[in-house]
Amino acid sequence: MRFKFLLITLLIAVTFSSCRSKGGKHINQGEIHYDISYVGEFAVSVDLLPKSLVVSFKEDKILFEMTGLGKSGIINLANPELEIYDTYYSFMTLKKYYAAEPGESFPGFNAMDKMEIKKTSKEAVICGYNCKNAIVSFPGTDGTYNIWYTREINVKNPNVATPFEDIDGVLLSFFFKLGGSELHFNCENVYSMDIPDEVFKRRPHYDLVTKDDIVRFMNKMIKTIGS
Repeated sequence: MRFKFLLITLLIAVTFSSCRSKGGKHINQGEIHYDISYVGEFAVSVDLLPKSLVVSFKEDKILFEMTGLGKSGIINLANPELEIYDTYYSFMTLKKYYAAEPGESFPGFNAMDKMEIKKTSKEAVICGYNCKNAIVSFPGTDGTYNIWYTREINVKNPNVATPFEDIDGVLLSFFFKLGGSELHFNCENVYSMDIPDEVFKRRPHYDLVTKDDIVRFMNKMIKTIGS
């Protein structure tokens, strides 16, 4: 466990020192690119899993795209103005989506339901942005996780419908638990650019399914040992 903690800490430290911002502070639209690292045992080769996460944002609208080979992957879309909180799943020719209600979390985060978040006084600079720290823990376990977020990127409610909804800033280093394994996301670049409103509209050519169905499809793509 200690070796695992040191390894994750080292990976985060390297990422913090090497990432760059091409966006500038207090931008209200653009893209954030994250590297993904996997911790634990997965039922499929990690080489087949998505290598990056791209987040597009514009004021209070946000799009999370985690795709791998052949654009297969998972997309989360939040557009409060249109009351769209969609999760999209695509694999080969299979295209499904689930439309959550306002106030509902995106599906697939059951392993994080009981997590506890404690903000600290620690600070760091990530990709040129001043960041604040919070520690995440889970009842009944000894391990803790550090997450880092900044208020120098102007997105309103940037973590809406996610397990980190109470964090009042854009996450630049964070994680998700899936079954007995974890996905860790560390910011590589921030880009300032004009994002068309069409990016945040509901995707065509996807079939609507239930929440249980979309979770089942997601588990097939990133199925972990013990999930």
